Amino acid sequence: MIGTAELRRLLPHRFPMLLVDRVDELVPGERLVAHKAVTCNEPCYAALPQETEPDGYRFPEVLLTESWCQAAGVLATWDSPNPDVLNGQVMLFGGVSDVRFEQPVYPGDVVEHRVRVLRVLSDTMIFEGEALVGGGTVMTVARATMAFRPADQLRAATGI
Repeated sequence: MIGTAELRRLLPHRFPMLLVDRVDELVPGERLVAHKAVTCNEPCYAALPQETEPDGYRFPEVLLTESWCQAAGVLATWDSPNPDVLNGQVMLFGGVSDVRFEQPVYPGDVVEHRVRVLRVLSDTMIFEGEALVGGGTVMTVARATMAFRPADQLRAATGI
């Protein structure tokens, strides 16, 4: 099992945007199974009024997608981790397509992310997979793309 300390060595994300809690299975270059426990203490729920109906506590789909993509990022960076986005190879999110949301996610749910590598093209990786709660699919991702670029080239391109 890969926990929070190791995840912080693999990803640049930190609280409140580190949205993967643990990795239970990882086959480098092939697949990964990770988990995110959704709690009522998520920052997205902080401003909800007391009278919010239960459906108002749906975990935002954009955060569910981000969490799945972070799991893909763990798989992408496993062999060459670099959480320092100012040096080395920087992981860039390229895009996601054909995402389907099947069921809502609520506080108390533990989301299981399943990520598979579809293709690797030199410095670009393409993934597919799904997210499940209690064995039922809550989201499917047909394609997500991540690319790696040298930090010094990115700084030169922006003048930083």
